[in-house]
Amino acid sequence: MTQFTTRPELTGTFGMVTSTHWIASSVGMSMLEKGGNAFDAAVAAGFVLNVLEPHLNGPGGDMPAVIYSAESARTEVICAQGTTPAGATIKHYKSEGIDVIPGDGMLATVIPGAFDGWMLMLRDYGSMTVREVLEPAIHYARHGHPLLARVAASIAGLSGFFAEHWPTSYATWVPNGRLPQAGELFKNPVLADTWDRLAAEADAAGNRELGIEAARHAFYHGFVAEEIDTFCRETEVMDASGSCHRAVLNGADLAGWNATIEAPQTATYHDWTVAKTGPWGQGPVFLQTLKLLEGLDIAAMDPSGPDFVHSVIEAMKLSFADREAYYGDPEFAKVPMATLLSADYNSARRKLIGEKASNILNPGTISGFEAQRRATLDLIGGMAQGAVYEPTMAHLTEKRGDTVHIDVVDRWGNMVAVTPSGGWLQSSPIIPSLGFCLNSRAQMFWLTEGLPTSLEPGKRPRTTLTPSIAWHQDGTRLAFGTPGGDQQDQWQLAFFLRYAHHEANLQAAIDLPLFHSTHFPASFYPRTGKPGGMLIEARAGEATIAELRRRGHDVEVSGDWDIGRLTAARRDTSGLLRAAATPRLMQAYAVGR
Repeated sequence: MTQFTTRPELTGTFGMVTSTHWIASSVGMSMLEKGGNAFDAAVAAGFVLNVLEPHLNGPGGDMPAVIYSAESARTEVICAQGTTPAGATIKHYKSEGIDVIPGDGMLATVIPGAFDGWMLMLRDYGSMTVREVLEPAIHYARHGHPLLARVAASIAGLSGFFAEHWPTSYATWVPNGRLPQAGELFKNPVLADTWDRLAAEADAAGNRELGIEAARHAFYHGFVAEEIDTFCRETEVMDASGSCHRAVLNGADLAGWNATIEAPQTATYHDWTVAKTGPWGQGPVFLQTLKLLEGLDIAAMDPSGPDFVHSVIEAMKLSFADREAYYGDPEFAKVPMATLLSADYNSARRKLIGEKASNILNPGTISGFEAQRRATLDLIGGMAQGAVYEPTMAHLTEKRGDTVHIDVVDRWGNMVAVTPSGGWLQSSPIIPSLGFCLNSRAQMFWLTEGLPTSLEPGKRPRTTLTPSIAWHQDGTRLAFGTPGGDQQDQWQLAFFLRYAHHEANLQAAIDLPLFHSTHFPASFYPRTGKPGGMLIEARAGEATIAELRRRGHDVEVSGDWDIGRLTAARRDTSGLLRAAATPRLMQAYAVGR
């Protein structure tokens, strides 16, 4: 078996916070040290990440969280994925002259959900006030933070477009006409003012719970909603379609929506149970792939060898094909989840995993869904080819938005895995009175009738955001996740399988060479895929790469440490806490004591 040098995982008994930025991890830990719990820490870290990594997430974005409450002993999902506006119809978008929803601009916007999700988490599970969890973010927005090199590069790459087409973004990201440099202090005082005003609304309410409700009202009914409404009505901007468009979002859409708490989708795998979002997200592909692989002897395979990589890639191709044909918002579409996770279905599908790589997209055939399957394949067959990636691969473009991730576990056993995203600086123009922009999540929809992901008013996009919590039958609990669009569940799957079967050290499991498939259509504009394609880190070794090519995989080799930004936190039955974060990009951190 190939050996790799790895750092030790972090251990402690007080609390653990992992995130995609060291300052956010430290802020989360500071909330625990002030007496807060895991939920308080996650909320504070989430708001700080809006400031520190604006190329990856923002206040106008969205987030799902999988949480475990020690008090109730329940694992639940907070769905803060905003839905489409009332005016988001296929007819309207077709009338705008587009066939695929662009990945930026105003037409791609859905209701911003993240703020309400954070407030719901704080109200129902946290212990701190709005002011307490917002104060660190207000500080860094007002007084400045060291600008990440990747943020500076993103701004530089888009500055010409901003100057010509999105002047409000140019004013925010290129203050006084000067490109900000990596490492220098960067400020967003308008965003600081927005959050300060929300905190002031909460302060005036008189107590913690009323304050949270006051902040929610101010965002979705009050001054924030009013500013969003005005900006959407008055702004027409260029987007990736090559034309200018207005949003369909308005204040009434915000006022009619709120984040929700729901039961997770779960599945067992040997001695583990894993909790994910429902099929309004891609999370169940992780569960489906586990059920496919449960019938193979993964434990006997070298975790960096060709048998392991081939088996996981081929199983993921089958699960992601089912994602394309069957997943969508279950409030609008019937999703045959029980069948997709059943032993009989996966036993039959497992037989499709052969010695050679598959180059076809092959959803399973489910009784009553035959027409839907055909319609999906007809649509995807007409799409262009050519893989679309997320910028978590260091060798690729800086101009595409992505995601952040936070894991928190506290001394009481509370646990949070949350993946905020959307509202990137690349997604749409800055609303100048608020200091943030809206999201572009509507690009996940198809403008073809009759599919589970067809555009409809009030519908959740099939998001790629997919945090995870798993628990072993001995009581050990694990929170984990990563940024990375369509790759999120792929990287998490490789990590989880290695952790469950090969490497009980979290850091060692994260550090093993990563890989993913580009076989299926991307969830992001322009929705392309690369049949048979895969990407793998060079550290997997020449022998493994050569064997994968012999088996028919179209292999692209990345640098040694280019793929994925996994983080994880665990609580043992003894109360010992452990955490780890990827060294890739030298940006994610685990902190604790």
